Amino acid sequence: MKQLDFSYRYAAPFVSQKEIDAMAPAIRLAHEQVHNGSGLGSDFLGWLDLPVNYDRDELAAVQRAARRIQGDSDVLIVIGIGGSYLGARAAIEMLTHSFYNLLEPNVRHTPRVFFVGHAISGTYLQDLIELLGDLDFSVNVISKSGTTTEPAIAFRAFKALLEKKYGPEGAKERIYATTDAKKGALKDMATLQGYTTFVIPDDVGGRYSVLTPVGLLPMAVCGVDIDQALAGAAAARDWYKTPELAENRAYQYAALRNILYRKGKTVEILVNYEPSLQYFNEWWKQLYGESEGKDHKGIFPASVNFTTDLHSMGQFIQDGLRTIF
Repeated sequence: MKQLDFSYRYAAPFVSQKEIDAMAPAIRLAHEQVHNGSGLGSDFLGWLDLPVNYDRDELAAVQRAARRIQGDSDVLIVIGIGGSYLGARAAIEMLTHSFYNLLEPNVRHTPRVFFVGHAISGTYLQDLIELLGDLDFSVNVISKSGTTTEPAIAFRAFKALLEKKYGPEGAKERIYATTDAKKGALKDMATLQGYTTFVIPDDVGGRYSVLTPVGLLPMAVCGVDIDQALAGAAAARDWYKTPELAENRAYQYAALRNILYRKGKTVEILVNYEPSLQYFNEWWKQLYGESEGKDHKGIFPASVNFTTDLHSMGQFIQDGLRTIF
């Protein structure tokens, strides 16, 4: 299995190897706190072992649900926001055809997938309803609480649409709820109505949940091999589990960011060269923004799509404030 290459040779004029090596003790301490659960936020470290420590029965249930949706639906509507949305969309857009939803059904072979509930826009909601027309569809509503405003509004609209088209009982068969295992408004409704339900683990925060049913069900519906996705994540877990800074690319990246931040570089830009990676950038910004933006500290995560943004943001990146890396 291929590994990502990481090189920091272009940072050499700004960061010396001596500075990087000096980070080794801090890196080792952070590693120990994460892996033995002694640091802040230790209640939400389930993502660390998620690629190997997951519910096999639930994964099989996700795959069965995906096959059912593929068999009875032209479209899957995925309702969610933030961590209940960005990871799944990033994965689907980077792993499928660039024009997946526009392909003819006999070429695509799997349902179209549209995301909603990530904005307040009534125009977007109405346009998506109009696009559905007479197509058969199912809904995957993703929310740990069930009370987040944007998904709640979208779910109300599409639940009503399902009930109008298929009747109350038929609608229940087409709603898939991904939510908390025991509590919350969506969990209560799913139990009462008998929706097919999948669990967001208590120890996995929303932004880290793409390898739970939050991301796996939409991915599987699109034909993504989720067994292989988990296998790749498990391989990465092995590659990056050493506490040795010299051997761990992830920790080298972390060390460089820390050093540059202390030197006044407060904005980090992630650059992609493929349009299909735009939502990977958006997901990355949430991962870093929510994780680091605390106590009036942190690096501001930004992103650009090259080469397109070279012709708009390129000037500022090259000749603007020297706070960017």
